[in-house]
Amino acid sequence: MRILLTTGITIGVILSILIGCQQEVDIKTAQYAVNGQKVYWTHCQNCHGEKGEGLGNLYPPLTDTTFLQTHRQELACIIKHGTSGELEVAGKKFNNTMPASNLSAIDIAYVLTYINTKINKGKNLYPLEEVEKSLKNCK
Repeated sequence: MRILLTTGITIGVILSILIGCQQEVDIKTAQYAVNGQKVYWTHCQNCHGEKGEGLGNLYPPLTDTTFLQTHRQELACIIKHGTSGELEVAGKKFNNTMPASNLSAIDIAYVLTYINTKINKGKNLYPLEEVEKSLKNCK
């Protein structure tokens, strides 16, 4: 009986540690996404739409996960410094200017996490460190 109780407690502790570690990542992702939603609504929604659907032929959707994955290292720079020229997103060509923003690196990490997790149902956050590294390498 004692061995069974000790084994049960040990398994419980191990599961708590594993679940606790996973929840920390999930909590951080959730915090980024909630803050990112506020940033998105303030700075992005007018052009890219409430659900990231874009605005006709003027502004591209943010729902093309292939584009987002392919250009992951450039996204922070696009948000910070804007972009102009032709982009192909979701099989359509867009040729409009996106203005530069005054968003901080953490705000960019928040909004990219929101776009990835809430608009596109992904699970990964964009860590601040990745955004800062990308911003240092902007071309």
